[in-house]
Amino acid sequence: MPESQIDPQLSAAAACLTVAGLFRFQARYHGGRVALEDGERCYSYAQLNERVDRLAGALATRGVGRGDRVAVLSENRAEYLELQLACAVLGAVVAALNWRLSPPELEHCIALTRPELLVASPRYRETLAALDHGVPDVLVLGGDYEALLAAGTGAQPDAAAAEDGLIILYTSGTTGMPKGALISHRAMIARAEVSALDHGIDRDDAFVAWAPLFHMASTDAALGTLMRGGRVIVHDGLDTARLVEAVGSTRVGWLVLMPGMVEGFNRAMRETGTRAAGVKTAGCMADLIPRHQIAEATRLLDAPFVDSFGSTETGMAPASAGLIPVGAVPERLSKVQTSFCEIKLVDPDDREVPDGEPGELAIRGPTLFSGYWGAPRVNAEDFRGGWFHMGDVFVRNAEGTLDFVDRRKYLIKSGGENIYPAEIERLLLADQRIADAVVVRKADERWGEIPVAFVVRNDPTLAEADVTAVCEGRLARYKMPREVRFVEHEDLPRSTTGKIKRHEIERRLARRDNR
Repeated sequence: MPESQIDPQLSAAAACLTVAGLFRFQARYHGGRVALEDGERCYSYAQLNERVDRLAGALATRGVGRGDRVAVLSENRAEYLELQLACAVLGAVVAALNWRLSPPELEHCIALTRPELLVASPRYRETLAALDHGVPDVLVLGGDYEALLAAGTGAQPDAAAAEDGLIILYTSGTTGMPKGALISHRAMIARAEVSALDHGIDRDDAFVAWAPLFHMASTDAALGTLMRGGRVIVHDGLDTARLVEAVGSTRVGWLVLMPGMVEGFNRAMRETGTRAAGVKTAGCMADLIPRHQIAEATRLLDAPFVDSFGSTETGMAPASAGLIPVGAVPERLSKVQTSFCEIKLVDPDDREVPDGEPGELAIRGPTLFSGYWGAPRVNAEDFRGGWFHMGDVFVRNAEGTLDFVDRRKYLIKSGGENIYPAEIERLLLADQRIADAVVVRKADERWGEIPVAFVVRNDPTLAEADVTAVCEGRLARYKMPREVRFVEHEDLPRSTTGKIKRHEIERRLARRDNR
């Protein structure tokens, strides 16, 4: 190595930041600030750090170390974030199980990541016990958990590196079973930085974690808040009255408002006459929310609405910097590229398309996840050429904004959750009473989009309730077809290769329902 060249290993080590390191800085120098509220429980940074240290020590005695997985099946509660921070200290990975999934889906998620330890809240203890998960070490939150903390050995050295895994969030796959998206310390820190920059969030802004902590919206923002020195207010799911109360009493950075709940939130704000104590930005996924609801929410909160396009894999990137002004009913929802990422739109041969032409969005930047757990072939395809290919088609406008065209990998977004029709169709087509089936999306004022099943019967007595029963217990409730429509084979339009044309069915459905 030439004398003038710096050893890259030395510089990389000096550039390493971790979630635990940034949280511990806040605890050391701002220990008296409120870090975490969960109902009547309230912890300062110093108190939370002590609990995290004890938990990290206790987990280490149970054999949890760098790279190991700890699976969590729980509603939102303070212990969930304590586990995430303790694993961040150890370099372990939290596999955040989606309690809305069916038993076969949960068993798949657990088997995929092979955790050293399974943690469940009392609410989901029976759910876990009924699963064939094969994990011998199980911890239930409550008395056993507090006893574990009491026996903890205290401070542990930070074992993680920037590229180590931190969280696994599960996202639906086109084959029907969830994929585990691995998010590193580097990605989580970058997500916090980008959100703070694009939405003007600072240390004095709180975050209300009402959306499930198995979802990127709550996990990304909650950990980002704790790294900044802000306050996280944990809610056990959506309680509109409680959320409105928090908005009226607390200065909030980003207020999560998702499709399906905006109308009820607006109504509660109106009826209570609540005035927001201060909100920097609100909402997400504006495309899936009626525009008059967006305008009313911004007026009630005196805050702009986030016109977002992101994913579990990318965070708020690639295009969530756009804000809809207070009171505006937007005519267009062109997206603004998120800070500190690069985007290109490519054709099927990965050649960049010119402005004005549709192309699949490919992104690179520090917020990106590290790949899908145990899916090397999928990773090789999606990360080809040094870019992550999202499967979403956009058009770049002359001023640099982006207009969404379609999902190359057909996807339904319902109430903030992703639904791939293939996983519903797989179940329907396995039933001998069904000759053919296709699932398409339908616009819905409350949920944004809902799945509708078109079914060709083998058995003429087959009824809608029978079709729904095929999916019962095998799919999460939000994935269930909301409508079933019986058709003949000739009613399903097909391409020259025999594939059903979803978009044509979708257009027919929209025309029929608008008559």
